[in-house]
Amino acid sequence: MSIVVAFAPSAQGRAALNAGLAQARRTSDHLIIAAHQYHDPDNGRMAADEAEIRRALDELEGHDVDVTVIQDSEQEAGDFLLTTAEEQQASCIVIGLRRKSPIGKLSLGAAARRVVLGSPCPVLTVKDGLPNAS
Repeated sequence: MSIVVAFAPSAQGRAALNAGLAQARRTSDHLIIAAHQYHDPDNGRMAADEAEIRRALDELEGHDVDVTVIQDSEQEAGDFLLTTAEEQQASCIVIGLRRKSPIGKLSLGAAARRVVLGSPCPVLTVKDGLPNAS
């Protein structure tokens, strides 16, 4: 089985990567890093490249987990994650959520909502600022 982790270079992306890494260590599942599109103010729409993801994994000491990186800067993030989960027959999707105000907590972002409601497997949602995987 595999775990699909949503990744963009942000606190939420690093939190998802950290949680996915911990889950993969617990279950011995293959880790699929789905580098989805994000908006870069200088470069427009893009996705993290494999070197950037490998650096993030190195920071989390993720050398002991089998990892595949899949990139997409064209599809909407939610659609990309759902397609990747279906194609990889994922056992779980891990997404990071942005911290919100008390009123903002009443709703998820559009991509997160799409993944949670449309996922063919369980979805683990994490907030940034969590301790490192162990």
